[in-house]
Amino acid sequence: MEINRTSGTAGERAFLVTVLLDDQGSYQADPLEELADLAESAGAKVVGRLTQRRQQPDKTTYLGSGKVEELRLQAEAAEADVVLFDNNLSPGQVRNLEKALNIKVLDRTELILDIFAGRARTHEARLAVELAQLEYSLPRLKRMWTHLSRIKMGIGMRGPGEKQLEVDRRLAEKKIYDLRMELQSLERRKERQVAARSDRKTVSLCGYTNAGKSTLMNRLTGSDEYAKDQLFATLDTRTRRWHLPGWGPVLLSDTVGFIRDLPHQLVAGFKATLEETRQADLLLHVADASNPHAQEQIASVYKVLEELGIQAKDTLLVLNKVDAVPDRGALDRLLGLYPNAVPVSARSGQGIPNLARAVSDALSRNFNDVEIEADVSNGRLMAYLSAHGEVLSRQFHDDRVVIHVRIAPEHLGPVDGETGVTVRPYKQNGQALPDGTRIVPLTSTDDVDLAETA
Repeated sequence: MEINRTSGTAGERAFLVTVLLDDQGSYQADPLEELADLAESAGAKVVGRLTQRRQQPDKTTYLGSGKVEELRLQAEAAEADVVLFDNNLSPGQVRNLEKALNIKVLDRTELILDIFAGRARTHEARLAVELAQLEYSLPRLKRMWTHLSRIKMGIGMRGPGEKQLEVDRRLAEKKIYDLRMELQSLERRKERQVAARSDRKTVSLCGYTNAGKSTLMNRLTGSDEYAKDQLFATLDTRTRRWHLPGWGPVLLSDTVGFIRDLPHQLVAGFKATLEETRQADLLLHVADASNPHAQEQIASVYKVLEELGIQAKDTLLVLNKVDAVPDRGALDRLLGLYPNAVPVSARSGQGIPNLARAVSDALSRNFNDVEIEADVSNGRLMAYLSAHGEVLSRQFHDDRVVIHVRIAPEHLGPVDGETGVTVRPYKQNGQALPDGTRIVPLTSTDDVDLAETA
């Protein structure tokens, strides 16, 4: 019987398997819970489960020989179409398992790639997924291609000949090269686009998949982005203007969710999509507080951020879905571990004002608190300060005005040293700050979709 090697799992009956190694600890009470969610996200129906604990995986079949036979019998009884492993298997292990089970075998990486392929919508995301799939498949061509006979020779085609496998491998390598070049071009264009927004403060949502990032974005910006209780509902970056109370508009971006053991091919391929995260002034790390494994998921996200080289970026942890936490004690334990986290519910709006204040404070950390004295007729300067800083007060003295403003160093540079303008550190002198009006920047416009679509 020939095994259908089509990687898709939609509509198939899936049997789930995991091998728990001793050095992995106990990630969760049901070690196959997340794999089941992934299988359902791919459109498969879970019909059976099998778990084995080992000190180290078997080199030939990952499972022990006895478990392989047990798996074969259970998968046959369940009439499974595919066996899904929660582990990453080598090409040889997949080949040996398929031979022993006489059924298609997919590992965790191939399943995630299949989900990404089905969810990608923009040209950029589709290129990234195609590249990741090709890089994953290249060392596995031998088990995926069955036409391995030598190309027939004839008149005018004298030569050493080569196996069809080698032809396919060369074609795949050429396609990988072309995709990398195109993605690099998109990355450079994305970098220019993000750099062009340097006059705006940017905030990027990141976090474990299905933590509620898109729902939170809809709550904060009033947008209507696709948000659903499923893994990897968002693959394409979306950017909206968020009118941060007491601050003015900032750019808020929603990005692809992370997951434990996210395939390296996807991390590399989605660099252009994650450019918003790399260049953001502040990261909002959204975690699902109602998930019993929130701590492990938070650690997984920080691990991916480290792979991207942005783990040191200013980050604010947001504990979402607090309205779904089973008991107050569970939330208190999380807040004890992360005392600076902000608890919210994107669905009900609980804690959103506190989040807005925390974001405003975080964005102000690197600002200069200064007094700027200038001629009262210098309207251009006043407009510039309103557009690029937070004007706290104005004091008029004859033909001079003293403006108390909180402003980023890069925007203060063009002001400092201007003729007729004096810049000095703000000093409170023990008196209460005068009442001032926070000015909405003059460049404010209605919300628009800034997402890159091709």
